[in-house]
Amino acid sequence: MQLYLIRHPRPRVEPGVCYGRLDLDLAEPAQAAAARLAPRLPRGVPLWSSPARRCRELAEALHPAPRLDERLWEMHFGDWEGRRWEEIGPAALDAWAADPAGFVPPGGESGLQVQARALDFVAALARAGVAEVLVVAHAGVMRALLAHQRGLPGQRWLELRFDYEEVLCLEMAEDFLACARASLP
Repeated sequence: MQLYLIRHPRPRVEPGVCYGRLDLDLAEPAQAAAARLAPRLPRGVPLWSSPARRCRELAEALHPAPRLDERLWEMHFGDWEGRRWEEIGPAALDAWAADPAGFVPPGGESGLQVQARALDFVAALARAGVAEVLVVAHAGVMRALLAHQRGLPGQRWLELRFDYEEVLCLEMAEDFLACARASLP
């Protein structure tokens, strides 16, 4: 399966704020981002999206009938949501940085939980026989899938970074263990 993961455009939020599950507006109209992205994406391919407004609006601008899937939500940071990173404190952030896959913020979920639901989503597409798909999602979902494909240990997950509107192309083998990262123009 050819999986085109598209990170949502920049949301309207102050820099330095933890906003995983917060449902934020976009900093600019989704149509502007869609115009930049469309020439880089295959046409006539089904599109799925996170239900988050920042993803859904882009999906609707890119495709006439996007499908939403709850498994594509960003990581839930629990009590950290909406707080400035500096307010969370260095001890908590150091604990997360030491184990970004396994650490669970108070009231939130771990990276491994994000990965499990993202892999469940991909497995469902594979079972349905989907050969090529566009997915508008979040950096956390992209990180979890690529980390799985590369077999990265949890402490290396934060090395994987994605810009807003970045497209990550994964060739998903049946066993979900092989992948290639393609740099799209």
